[in-house]
Amino acid sequence: MLIGGITKSSLIDFPKKISAVVFLIGCNFNCPYCHNPELVISNIVEPIHTNTIYSFLKSRIGLLDAVVITGGEPTLHKDLPDFIKNIKDMGFLVKLDTNGSNPLMVEHLIKNKLIDYIAMDIKAPFDEYKNIVSKDINVENVKKTFEIVVQNKIDYEFRTTVVSNLLNYESFEKISEMFKQKGKIKKYYLQRFKKSKHLNAFYLNAKTFGDEEFERVSFLFKNTVEEFMVR
Repeated sequence: MLIGGITKSSLIDFPKKISAVVFLIGCNFNCPYCHNPELVISNIVEPIHTNTIYSFLKSRIGLLDAVVITGGEPTLHKDLPDFIKNIKDMGFLVKLDTNGSNPLMVEHLIKNKLIDYIAMDIKAPFDEYKNIVSKDINVENVKKTFEIVVQNKIDYEFRTTVVSNLLNYESFEKISEMFKQKGKIKKYYLQRFKKSKHLNAFYLNAKTFGDEEFERVSFLFKNTVEEFMVR
């Protein structure tokens, strides 16, 4: 388990819970606007020992409600189930952030009740994925994870980071149609792109949609999403 960092207390990463956030190193995507490049380029960060995380969490029993596991891409780690089980045994709820590229791992975690909440990135309509992830990935795996999340009885959200040179109105029309085929999606959040540190320095000057564009897109999801938000 390669752990790159921890946020010791957060009020925003797990809905209505006080959580710690654990960042795992390594990712199989190469999204140019990624704001955690030090977790994608795995030799930049000195890993934190797993026992250090366990010791910290033990000291926060009764003070924290949950642990969010993010990255990088957490599902790349084969020992993720054992790591989560140890956290669950301390009494914490667990949320997983994922890019959806490992459906077998996600299905295993859900079936074994190792996660209580899952947040999956929808980078783009599936036919536009490779424009964003900058790698020759198997998009079918992302589709499978999408199906698994929707079909299982687990609290979830889907989310899309909006960068205006990568996505347009037609992109969200496709995503809306994808959602419509499933009846209704629980939660879908559009995330305003914010300038930060990025994998590709070009994205220091990238832009997100304006308010009018976001409002126009929001109408697409009026009948397909139970909870929609721009954040």
